[in-house]
Amino acid sequence: MRVLAIANQKGGVGKTTTAINLGTALAATGKKVLIFDTDPQGNASTGIDVNPDERDVTAYDVLVGARPLGAAILPTKVPNLFLAPGHANLSGVETELMAGLRPQHRLRDAVVAYRAEAVDAIDYMLIDCPPSLNILTVNALTASDAVLVPLQCEFFALEGLSQLLRTIDAVKQNLNPKLDIQGVVLTMHDKRTVLSDQVAEEVRNHMGSKVYQTVIPRNVRLSEAPSHGMPAIVYDQTAPGSKAYIELAKEMIEREAELLRAA
Repeated sequence: MRVLAIANQKGGVGKTTTAINLGTALAATGKKVLIFDTDPQGNASTGIDVNPDERDVTAYDVLVGARPLGAAILPTKVPNLFLAPGHANLSGVETELMAGLRPQHRLRDAVVAYRAEAVDAIDYMLIDCPPSLNILTVNALTASDAVLVPLQCEFFALEGLSQLLRTIDAVKQNLNPKLDIQGVVLTMHDKRTVLSDQVAEEVRNHMGSKVYQTVIPRNVRLSEAPSHGMPAIVYDQTAPGSKAYIELAKEMIEREAELLRAA
């Protein structure tokens, strides 16, 4: 199981949208994908139509060590796509974790145990991180093989990216030496504005080949789909945003294959 944290401390950059639609696109290729929802509001869970009354075991239970990861995994209406749902209790989990031993390693311990026991293994675990660099995000980075960074094409994008890179570097030095940046995904690109192109160019100059060629456009269908409890790829496969996430999945699989060949 390859574990990827989808992280950016800024809100509204497309983390949950990326988790849902990239996960769906990967699932369509036959990969078994688990979305681990660390959002107290459970937006990823709602966005793939898993209602609160169906969430008996949640990401919160896994993080506090009450239940194993496997117990939290639910099937969704999308074949090969699974969910460990979010819960409101995650909003106060930092205090609980910090009161115990090894608070940054709780999710990593759960992942290690699941990898050892799982019979019908998940191929990709995508962790939808909260919009902050708190203990939940640090747990995600400590548990992950790599980080996927959605980056909105706006003026302050690089400033936020620099802060995230410092956090990733600190986690790599102190908690997870194998952590790497899997890729940077440019989101909410508006082809009508010069600014979007300028930000995209600046990010590519700064991050080089780490930036995916696929760019996610601003798209009404991407915004509408969660209200219908569907990934945009299911809601409207012909929409530009849906097509972009399908291309992103293809590009990601190619990048993952290159990493395997190099290893």
